[in-house]
Amino acid sequence: MTASDRDQREEAATARLLIVDDDASIRQLLARSLSDQGYRVDTAADVPAMEAALAAGTVDLVVLDIMMPGEDGLSACRRLARQDGPAIVFLSALGEEGDRIAGLDSGAIHYLPKPCSAREIAATVQAALRHRHLAAPVGRRAFTFDGWTIDLSAHELRDPEGVLIDLTDGEFAVLRAFVERPRRVLAREALLEAARGPDSDSFDRAIDVQVSRLRRKLRAPGNEVIRTVRNEGYLFVPRVERL
Repeated sequence: MTASDRDQREEAATARLLIVDDDASIRQLLARSLSDQGYRVDTAADVPAMEAALAAGTVDLVVLDIMMPGEDGLSACRRLARQDGPAIVFLSALGEEGDRIAGLDSGAIHYLPKPCSAREIAATVQAALRHRHLAAPVGRRAFTFDGWTIDLSAHELRDPEGVLIDLTDGEFAVLRAFVERPRRVLAREALLEAARGPDSDSFDRAIDVQVSRLRRKLRAPGNEVIRTVRNEGYLFVPRVERL
């Protein structure tokens, strides 16, 4: 596995996808293919089932069919767009130019006509997630892990009871680096750069002190939340979800 492939799978591990299609064989095929890419994938057979899945937890992207029993995909997409919902990628047998324009006008990021390859769908999903991340308004840069919430724009960390936790600028910068790259080993040099900028001394062991303080403030001594990886750096253990 190349470094690029590894980075893609690590980024995918934090993204939850929802496949909405009334064709069970398509749902199963897409779910298996995208799960193999490292994504967390749920499925739904129609719009009511989609709404139930969205209510059950954060969804980053919906792969949505248009022609389904009951409410169609275009109507559902327009509603989700008004609600600032998850990113939408249409996957539809309607492939004419007018159909694609209608889909994009309804609020979708991409429109794929059926049939298309699993590789193209995976590449489109990755591009749509990247677009969504870059286009997200600053006010929504918040994440949750193990009941904790970190708001990057407000520079706040709150515990599971909602209590505000006092962090130094350096501690907050290190925690930000962890939550933006969960379940990935980060070298001390990378954490120092995040905390102090690119001119920081790469031999400075102060990062160990920052990590030790973070562990205490997260009430998780040792390797429960921030795992030490010998001779490599640190790894943030919890699953992180964007709010």
